[in-house]
Amino acid sequence: MTATIIDGKALAARVRAEVARGVQALVEQAGRAPGLATVLVGEDPGSAVYVSGKQRACGAVGMESFDHRLPADTPFDEVTGLLARLNADPAVSGVLLQLPVPDHLDGTVLTGTIDPGKDVDGLTPVNAGLLSLGRPGLRPCTPSGVMALLASVDATVEGSEAVVVGRSNLFGKPMAQLLLEANATVTVCHSRTRDLREVCARADILIAAVGRPRLIEREFVKPGAIVIDVGMNRLDPQRAGRSKLDTPFGAHGGSSDRPASGLVGDVDFEAVSEVASAITPVPGGVGPMTIAMLLRNTLQAARTQAGLDSPCGGQARKETG
Repeated sequence: MTATIIDGKALAARVRAEVARGVQALVEQAGRAPGLATVLVGEDPGSAVYVSGKQRACGAVGMESFDHRLPADTPFDEVTGLLARLNADPAVSGVLLQLPVPDHLDGTVLTGTIDPGKDVDGLTPVNAGLLSLGRPGLRPCTPSGVMALLASVDATVEGSEAVVVGRSNLFGKPMAQLLLEANATVTVCHSRTRDLREVCARADILIAAVGRPRLIEREFVKPGAIVIDVGMNRLDPQRAGRSKLDTPFGAHGGSSDRPASGLVGDVDFEAVSEVASAITPVPGGVGPMTIAMLLRNTLQAARTQAGLDSPCGGQARKETG
């Protein structure tokens, strides 16, 4: 068996084109384009690259971008003051605080001060709670991108056994919630999971996001499974074994389409491709989808704020057993 390669770049391009059409329609209906405000505290070069990439992506789809860069020693009160002003600014549809923040600040607390209606990362306690309850809300970008990738290969999620390797608040937990929302049977694995190989080998859908290069080997994968690789590990002495979700780029690390060398995922791509039915590459799989879903969230937030959609564009999922 040779796996189908799931092309995240191509799908992200289609999502961006869809967003661009939506932005044009919103301008015609409401007289204003969506605006995305990014807040970067400190001078981490990687974070700066990714923030700049988001700003370019905004321009490409007709959105406004508002760039706020603060010194690394900015006090907590100044950061929260800026976030409060962005919450109140009608030109700003979405607010994104680039993570992680310097050590003297608490990124979780700061993120919690963002208006849930402008929380285009889907990370505030309110939106996390709405996701847990199956209620409408802005969803985290990378897990949403994974769901779109599964849909692109007509994956049967309902009734499938799904295994998520990784339990982070940024990805693993919301990923499990989205799969549950789609009626999959979900197992979340972590560092205390016994016999990880056996658990993974039961999965119809296997999603890896732990930041360990090529952790998922051929023996971990059920023949015919769909494998989604969220890890991005740079194989050099200083960065080996670290995922984009765990590096200084935090929740926003998978947003670049730039070619990358020396990168591997959490999955042994060559070996697993021989048994899986479909698989995402690294780079070029999950990564490009993150920023595409960020743009989609920003458009969705703008439409809601303009009174054109109900909150987050949908109705709650009916509870079933």
